[in-house]
Amino acid sequence: MNTPSSSSITRRDALALAATAGISALAFEPARAAEPAKADPRRGSPKRYDMKKSINLWAFPYPGRMNLRECLQLAKDAGFDAIELNYDLDNDLSPKSGAKEYTAIRKMADDIGIQISGLCSFLFWPYPLSSNDPVKRERGIELAGKIAQAAHDLGVENVLVVPGAVHIPWRTDHEPVPNDVCDKRAREAVGRLATQAEKLKVSLNIENIFFNGYLMTPMEMNTFVDSFGSEHVRVHFDTGNISMFQNAEHWVPILGKRTKNIHFKEFTKKGTDYSLETFRPLLDGTTDWPAVTEALAQTGYRGYVTFEYFHPYPHYPEALIHQTSDSLDRILGRKA
Repeated sequence: MNTPSSSSITRRDALALAATAGISALAFEPARAAEPAKADPRRGSPKRYDMKKSINLWAFPYPGRMNLRECLQLAKDAGFDAIELNYDLDNDLSPKSGAKEYTAIRKMADDIGIQISGLCSFLFWPYPLSSNDPVKRERGIELAGKIAQAAHDLGVENVLVVPGAVHIPWRTDHEPVPNDVCDKRAREAVGRLATQAEKLKVSLNIENIFFNGYLMTPMEMNTFVDSFGSEHVRVHFDTGNISMFQNAEHWVPILGKRTKNIHFKEFTKKGTDYSLETFRPLLDGTTDWPAVTEALAQTGYRGYVTFEYFHPYPHYPEALIHQTSDSLDRILGRKA
């Protein structure tokens, strides 16, 4: 076999041999893993929280511009795990519906692939459980029972309950109720409802409101809930409802494991208009979301966090739904 002499190897041959040798060496060199990207707190929480994303139906233009199926599908398409539905006097969830209709709604949600995180209602305001009018009180208890039954028929566990009100600033037809009388009536009403809830296997979750002048501190909430000695009377914690003068992250550890469901409601302390207009789209307020989510994680909470907002966008309403999904992803560390 003839081999070229060293003097006959051209510069081009030498470069080719060197390149071949380099490729061979690389073939036997172990692959180097890419450097992991560092979490950027400007994008979202660097820590991922194991909680489920939900949104309340009030954020959708329902029923005027979207029907229930369209709302459920939009929530699913936007990346929500669940949707919270509202019970009223006229629409899909109302006294006009029964087990047959609720079974169909449940099937529709299952077909779309979205959970129902709970039921809530504005009916606790025209029919307060602590009203001075006994007719309104009884009607309120009756409607609360219908909401619990609807939850059972839907296969939903969480039922939001407003147990009473000393004052309702946005209603001119509500006569103020003395604090001790409000407390007595609220306990009587929830006690009656708790018996039904235990049979239906649903949870009556007492919501903190602040605007109604009742259960103004987490300690008062704990005392109220604990007095029933029932696993079917728990807490629905709303971050925005106490943010006028207090801080959501301070309530979380005091409520502890009593919290069964949550509204992530944004609030701004920068304004002086203490009405429903102070609630904002997520991240457009003064809530310390990193502190809130970390406090919840410390209690072991892994349930639903539901965005509640009362003003669907008048133009391109889908934008609010997608923006909220993105904001929750950042709050929960799904975009790091």
